[in-house]
Amino acid sequence: MCALLVNAPHRHQEREPAVRSLSVPEYRAFLSRHGRASFLQYPSWAEVKDLWRSERVGWHYPGGEISGAALVLYRQFPGTRKYFAYLPEGPVVDWSDPRLDQWLGPLLRHLRAAGAFAVRMGPAPAYRRWDAAAVKAGAGPGRRLSDVLATEVDPVGAALADRLRTRGWKRCGGEDDGDAQPRHVFRVPLAGRSLDDLWTGLNQEWRRNVRKAEKAGVETVVGTAADLPEFYRLLRITEERDGFRLGRSLAYYERQYEVLNAEEPGRMRLYLGVHRGEILAAHTMITAGSRVWYQTGASADHRREVRPSNALQWRMMCDAHALGADEYDMRGVPSTLDPDDRPFGLLRWKLGTGGQVVETLGEWETPVDGYTNTALYKAFQAYLARR
Repeated sequence: MCALLVNAPHRHQEREPAVRSLSVPEYRAFLSRHGRASFLQYPSWAEVKDLWRSERVGWHYPGGEISGAALVLYRQFPGTRKYFAYLPEGPVVDWSDPRLDQWLGPLLRHLRAAGAFAVRMGPAPAYRRWDAAAVKAGAGPGRRLSDVLATEVDPVGAALADRLRTRGWKRCGGEDDGDAQPRHVFRVPLAGRSLDDLWTGLNQEWRRNVRKAEKAGVETVVGTAADLPEFYRLLRITEERDGFRLGRSLAYYERQYEVLNAEEPGRMRLYLGVHRGEILAAHTMITAGSRVWYQTGASADHRREVRPSNALQWRMMCDAHALGADEYDMRGVPSTLDPDDRPFGLLRWKLGTGGQVVETLGEWETPVDGYTNTALYKAFQAYLARR
């Protein structure tokens, strides 16, 4: 995207781009050129979130090419004509551009005209990264990721956080709450690596478990929409066993599968780990541009010794590699490094793939009309908390 700005005529550098609504073809063409947008910024995601009104917007100079874009979801505050605007893992713009007001100013004016009283967004740049070795070395009673020196601090992310704060944007919540999307994620780099590199990147326990699944006869297959009820049954078992609740219905996953694959066949896949004719594990994977995400995993309580989940993850990583993805994003992990904390088990499992814990910039909010709608903004936050 930087190239789009660099190649623009010089007179555009001193002018502010305009924001306007985009047609679906215009928006998809921009995402195709960009290639790094989150699946949450694709038009299909608006159809998944059917309780929200949606709009696709783009930044452009007069007569020029679209230089940034965003999927905006609007949620009406009951009893009012005002909307909360949400840009999940967006907008898709050149965040390295120090002229941040050129992006945010036109956006806020557009949202205000659309009736928004507040906006939440999730900028794409990472903030900090920890490799698996650093996380393992830092684990201990009472320890958290913030107690461990990061392997890398992203200069773009660090600068952007400062710029947002000086403009009155507030970072949502704490380390593990307040964001609609996970702040800490786990990513396995794929670019420039062979399958042998990925295999040797797994720790000994992971390689042993993948081999154990193969020896036990676990089959990894791609399922269909007809297998979603079994996936959901296993998900409820997993939620009960591991002490969490996603709060999604079977209908939600059926709708997600339908609309994502209608947009592009194979965008959402359901992988099944089958042993002796029984589905023991089921994981979902989403692809968009040059990125692949492991979204949700579920497994049975019995026959866990044949390691179906390890087999599925290795199959999914191999398929992501075959698709030419730059990375395999395993989504959220907790920030706790205390082995006695129940959530640490999920982090420990993902660490075995040899990837990195990435702290994103998280989600940021601001009232659209400054102090005018502060009371409405606080009331809406309380409404969301109750829900």
